[in-house]
Amino acid sequence: MIAGHFGLAAAVKAARPAIPLWMLMLATAWLDVVFIPLYLIGVEKIDGAGGYGEGVIHADYTHSLVGAVVLAALFGAVAAWRLDRQAGFVLGGVVFSHWLLDLVVHRADLPVLPGNAGDLPVFGFGLWRSPGVSAVVEVLLLVVGIGLYWREAAKHDPKRACTLGLTSALFGAVTITADLLGI
Repeated sequence: MIAGHFGLAAAVKAARPAIPLWMLMLATAWLDVVFIPLYLIGVEKIDGAGGYGEGVIHADYTHSLVGAVVLAALFGAVAAWRLDRQAGFVLGGVVFSHWLLDLVVHRADLPVLPGNAGDLPVFGFGLWRSPGVSAVVEVLLLVVGIGLYWREAAKHDPKRACTLGLTSALFGAVTITADLLGI
């Protein structure tokens, strides 16, 4: 779903052009960025990793509901300090949007509390069980996000907007292809 996350970041960029795109892209992937070192040291794991959406992810800290809220608040606080308060709220919301989009596609592997404390039910609507439908949803998120971003950029600099649109589309195609191949 990484391309879908980037599509959302592009849509937010259209609405909030003062926020740097790189910061929006980092925000939308922040849960996964923090997941990587925890995965590498064995705290979080993926069972049955393979093709698109085949793995069950045990990201019990970074992708728990409370963990996502905490990571979003921390990212938003740093952004508010570096940019301004409004940008901090927007970027914190973009970080949390990652959890909401993951809720749609993940199997039931998203806990409420970090470390799945209390062994509470885990959540996920499981759209990944239908890879074709999931890929279509992801492409739609990407296309809509790029389209909104391109439309806003074209108002200010049509030539640059064309370059941005083509670059974004290429990046999206590569990301979705990598996602589908399980890379």
